[in-house]
Amino acid sequence: MSPFDRIVIVFNPHSTGDAPRSAEELRAELARRLPAAPVQLRPTEHAGHAREIAREVAATGSPLIVSVSGDGGYNEVVDGAVQSGNDRVVCAVRAAGNANDHRRTTREHHLADAIVAGDVRRIDLLRLTLGSGPTARTRYAHSYIGVGLTPVVAVDLEQGGKGSWREIVAVVRGFARFRPFPVRLEDGQRRTIDSLVFANISQMAKYATLTEGAAPDDGRFEVVTQRHTGKLRVLATALRAATRGLGPQPSATHYAFTALAPMPLQLDGELVELTAGTEVAVDIAPGALATLV
Repeated sequence: MSPFDRIVIVFNPHSTGDAPRSAEELRAELARRLPAAPVQLRPTEHAGHAREIAREVAATGSPLIVSVSGDGGYNEVVDGAVQSGNDRVVCAVRAAGNANDHRRTTREHHLADAIVAGDVRRIDLLRLTLGSGPTARTRYAHSYIGVGLTPVVAVDLEQGGKGSWREIVAVVRGFARFRPFPVRLEDGQRRTIDSLVFANISQMAKYATLTEGAAPDDGRFEVVTQRHTGKLRVLATALRAATRGLGPQPSATHYAFTALAPMPLQLDGELVELTAGTEVAVDIAPGALATLV
């Protein structure tokens, strides 16, 4: 007996990773191996649609929602499912698209085998709160939240591709267009940062290793901070992340700051533009996501 009352496969029909074919292959395999479980394909129609579908599907029952996507598409599915408030919903990802850091770093079994076995486990999420009071907005991330240089370089690494010279070129390109950002910490201290990343996994953009020891179920997230310093030192740090890794980093369950200038923020590669004066809080949401690995 499957623990899921239905399986919904969400995919972008215009994905660069041939998500439609991958989604149909998974549907066919599950229909063969779990004939009693209804399996439905749900293509997205616009940006943000995966979040809407996940929220709708997760509203009732005990569904499994599979995102055939990269990290950004999975971010929408996870956020929509968790925002529904139904703790019986299970989410999983089948890698497609450019960035698949979450699937690559957490995978233990072939996805179809894990679905058939129904081996569900719970992992932590990062909860992002923008603003305060009744107008505050909340989003969830499965892998990382960041501002500054490291997220900028991550995007360029994805575009640059694998290979040591390509990685270096991507890092230099991101460095050239980067500007530091002023923030005010929760204790009132003002800092200018080059990079601030909250990591639930150890890697991003396939090749950048942010930390050692990060696990998505340890009840904490790693805080990777680079305060503003000389340009050569910033560049050396970015290159080290793309090659050898940054080594162990401090961890926390809560971190808050106020953006003192407009700045980009990324959740699992999805861009959010912050305005000056935005209050930002990142908290761990322990065991918030039921998933398959």
